[in-house]
Amino acid sequence: MKTLIDLEVGETLEQAEWLTISQDMINQFAEATGDYQWIHLDTERCNKESPFRTTIAHGFLTASVMPKAFEGVLAASDEIASTINYGIDSLRFLEPVKSGDAIKYHFKLVEVVNKPAGKLFKMESSCELASSGKPALVGTFLMLAVMQPSE
Repeated sequence: MKTLIDLEVGETLEQAEWLTISQDMINQFAEATGDYQWIHLDTERCNKESPFRTTIAHGFLTASVMPKAFEGVLAASDEIASTINYGIDSLRFLEPVKSGDAIKYHFKLVEVVNKPAGKLFKMESSCELASSGKPALVGTFLMLAVMQPSE
């Protein structure tokens, strides 16, 4: 497994394990964000009124598991003090993630920019649904590798 700083522009990485998005995760995300929209929480109403016939995850819940997925595809590096989420250049929610569905992320390094604090890695990312093979979301995530001080 490579470290972040060993990656070359154009290289791709794929999360090995699927992550099941449970209703409990969805409920906890609603609690943390205050987003209690019925399409995420009310299974009975969803069964009757939603085109998906079940609850769906918040789009930002799906996006928020990206850092953990990213961490899981890379080896640790003694040269990096910390890796910081630097933002998202673009993000689109393409398909709903239904409660109980599993997802995994794919990453492609598209650019590395030197910054005063370290190296900024621009990753084109997609989140695949196990149920359909379609992307639930696509986005360009930015990760800043803060380098260890030189001695």
